Amino acid sequence: MRIAVVNNNVEQSLKLAEQFRILCLQNNLLLDDKNPDVVVTIGGDGTLLSAFHRYAHMLDQVRFVGVHTGHLGFYTDWRDYELEDLIISLLHDEGESVSYPLLDVKVTYQGQKESSHFLSLNESTMKRIDGTMVCDVFIKDELFERFRGDGMCISTPTGSTGYNKSVGGAVIHPRLEALQLTEIAPINNRVFRILGSPLIVARDEWIRIKPLTTEGFVLTIDQLTSSEKNITELNYCIAKERIHFARYRHTHFWSRVEDAFIGAKKNYEV
Repeated sequence: MRIAVVNNNVEQSLKLAEQFRILCLQNNLLLDDKNPDVVVTIGGDGTLLSAFHRYAHMLDQVRFVGVHTGHLGFYTDWRDYELEDLIISLLHDEGESVSYPLLDVKVTYQGQKESSHFLSLNESTMKRIDGTMVCDVFIKDELFERFRGDGMCISTPTGSTGYNKSVGGAVIHPRLEALQLTEIAPINNRVFRILGSPLIVARDEWIRIKPLTTEGFVLTIDQLTSSEKNITELNYCIAKERIHFARYRHTHFWSRVEDAFIGAKKNYEV
């Protein structure tokens, strides 16, 4: 089995990554950053997001394992003190995995015939930085509304617990292969009417956003941010690709949500 190790630059993560590499070599697990079977991330959910984008072109052949140096995250099942247990699981690997849906993002620029294509694990946002963002929102090519506000957030089910939740979106179980559109600081009054609620769109439908102006936008794809101009259209749908996690052990989604936001199990006896 070929293992790639991705870590952040925090001192604790650097030490753990070195320990893990030594354990791999001691147990005859091959370290291979270019053509891995399993990508092990050491840090947190942000580190795993970085690894996802690094290996996004290999999603049909790699599985991910996340080691968290703080608390369990939404993509990290292992803690920093469990490296030896993880090595045992890798040695007894039978190829099992659990997969999550991804967001397909296509950006069309003025004067370009072909769109730029991206994959997102959590969400993509589009914001106007020098004024109100005005855009037409289409669902499956049917005009739905003309939006005015700070921006739009389109998220995957697993990404629904992130930025989407902070702007009032719903938390969606990842078995529901749907994408969610949440409006960021919308203007809603008697003159400018919008729905004003999050939208959950089915797998076989898509969202198209057409801004009325093409300048002064910030586009994010997960943790990646870029200033944009000349954007004429953005298309969002559930991607054909999926991310796969090695299924040595897997924390139930609602247990992750409870642990991250409520902590009732730690404070009360069941």
